[in-house]
Amino acid sequence: MRRIVVIDAPSNLGLRPPTEGTVPGCYKLAGALREQRLVQRLEAYEGGVVVVPPRYDRGDWREGDGVFNAEAIATYTCKLADRIEHHVRAGDFPVVLGGDCSIQLGASLALRRIGRYGLAVIDGSADFRHPGNSTRVGAAGGEELAIATGRGQADLTNLEGLQPYVRDEDVRVLGIRDYDEERAELAELKITNATVGAIREWGAEELAGAVLQVLEVPVTEGFWVHLDADVLDPSVMPAVDSPDPGGLMPDELGPLLRTLVRSERCVGFNLTIYDPDLDPDGSCAALLADLLQAAFAQP
Repeated sequence: MRRIVVIDAPSNLGLRPPTEGTVPGCYKLAGALREQRLVQRLEAYEGGVVVVPPRYDRGDWREGDGVFNAEAIATYTCKLADRIEHHVRAGDFPVVLGGDCSIQLGASLALRRIGRYGLAVIDGSADFRHPGNSTRVGAAGGEELAIATGRGQADLTNLEGLQPYVRDEDVRVLGIRDYDEERAELAELKITNATVGAIREWGAEELAGAVLQVLEVPVTEGFWVHLDADVLDPSVMPAVDSPDPGGLMPDELGPLLRTLVRSERCVGFNLTIYDPDLDPDGSCAALLADLLQAAFAQP
């Protein structure tokens, strides 16, 4: 049985500020999940904290300047990749607690160093904004899938000369809203995606099983699972930066997540975007901890 190793990656560098003069609170995610005794409940080993990211400061950044905090995100991505690569090569199963969605780049870079890996994205939005489809490029937390697949500025897409970190055909996007504007482009690029409506039509466990049949093919050496808390409906998960209606319910996310992370070909997992500042009673943290405990519990 693989060792689960919990690693904190408390970066909020990839999000826009909630309001002028404030910073995104998702850097507190790991602490809130630890307060729920997640490490003990997963029977996991302690992986510590990836070096604390630089201070959140967009300086004089303006729309049209590219991705803000790009240099800091690039540096942090490489440091996180070092930690993840070490554990994957050792045969451990890293569970990385973010942070915003840009921490997924650390996982993608780490796995690209090792070989060819797939990526299962469970997210309320595709996070596929890039200069080819938007004039609002700036927040890497809404662009990380585009960056990971090689779209965007070279100081983020081509770290260590390894662009792209993951190939389009090795990505599966699950749980985006039925009205997501990026679905058409994903389909054109043959990036397989399933909306909330499709998951309900197929059944979460059945659809995850079908996705596994593709992610487990020998052409890749395994796959990573990226979970954004905003895939859940805001009626149960309001503590995110974009609480858009029409999301999954816990009893739908549960079997989807469980099926994926229990695969022998799954090599790691990260959780992002939950913001403890928006969860004063801790109920959202408790829900996420319960979902993760159930997903990783031995059958």
